[in-house]
Amino acid sequence: MADTAATGDERVKEIPAWRRALIRPELGGICGAVLVFAFFLLTAFDSGMFAPQGIMNWTIVSAQFMIIAVGACLLMIAGEFDLSVGSMIGFAGMMIAVFGVVLGWPMWMAILITFALCLAIGAINGFIVIKTGLPSFIVTLAFLFILRGFTIYIPQTIESKTIIGGIRDAAEGDWLAPIFGGKIGQGLFQWMGDVGMIETFTRGNRAGQPVIDGLPMLVVWAIILIVFGHVLLTRTRFGNWIFASGGDAEAARNSGVPVNKVKVLMFMFTAFCATVFALCQVMEFGSAGADRGLLKEFEAIIAVVIGGALLTGGYGSVIGAALGALIFGVVQQGLFFAGVESSLFRVFLGVILLGAVVLNTYIRRMITGER
Repeated sequence: MADTAATGDERVKEIPAWRRALIRPELGGICGAVLVFAFFLLTAFDSGMFAPQGIMNWTIVSAQFMIIAVGACLLMIAGEFDLSVGSMIGFAGMMIAVFGVVLGWPMWMAILITFALCLAIGAINGFIVIKTGLPSFIVTLAFLFILRGFTIYIPQTIESKTIIGGIRDAAEGDWLAPIFGGKIGQGLFQWMGDVGMIETFTRGNRAGQPVIDGLPMLVVWAIILIVFGHVLLTRTRFGNWIFASGGDAEAARNSGVPVNKVKVLMFMFTAFCATVFALCQVMEFGSAGADRGLLKEFEAIIAVVIGGALLTGGYGSVIGAALGALIFGVVQQGLFFAGVESSLFRVFLGVILLGAVVLNTYIRRMITGER
């Protein structure tokens, strides 16, 4: 036995270090992030993009993508898609406005009821997929239209309009709302302004106050969800179940993995992430609109694909998805700082999606040994 261990088992094929690095799911996201930052450092460095306020701008935009990308990533690794994410964002925001503003419920109650409602819809998505055997693409596409329809119908019926404001006033003094719409670290940023590390206002009522007065809870939620998703996926038995459910569901079932439970819970987690996004958004703007969340489901999926997840399931990384979302945020804001037409952002999405799919297909063939 000792001799075998010393000389190595000839039946075990040693994978070269460079090949192991190539099949890491985060590779595409890392390379993409490096290229994007290098490009904007060369083209937009003097525009203020990398000044404290500019950094905060693209960090906030990236955090929006990150929140929904984490949920989409875990669900895709489990072998499913959710195309209703964007509509869920609009629906959740509208329910907050209806419950908290129109009906006058305490904001904490409106938030909790909205979470319960959206999680139930996520569970229904998963239940229908499991029980009918229909592709999740079709089931969630149906819910995309159902939720968007209700998001328009409900405020039109109740208020004869599709935008409901007053959320910020309704949330005044609430104990739960600041978890989604507040800021943390105000004292730290004030100190940084006092010592000259960041700029401060020089005129008006805000003279002496830092231009960045705190870290928005949107960013905090993005960090929390990324850490949670990464630990869940890489450090727990449930994470192994997620990989197994997306890799080979039948083999996983035969090994005792509760595949149906895993998939339903991942649909619910995706709904949870969409609701967090919606709450942060309505608390920031102080209103809910029926058009909120449009195309977010596709942006989340693209971020996950850029991050190295395979469309076939069973392979991916939360860190990679977060890097994909970071690329989105930096490019979206960077085009503005670089003076490039903002409509080219969609062109970028298409090009980088195509490149990511080609790269991921090559990686899948390396893993499976296909030609």
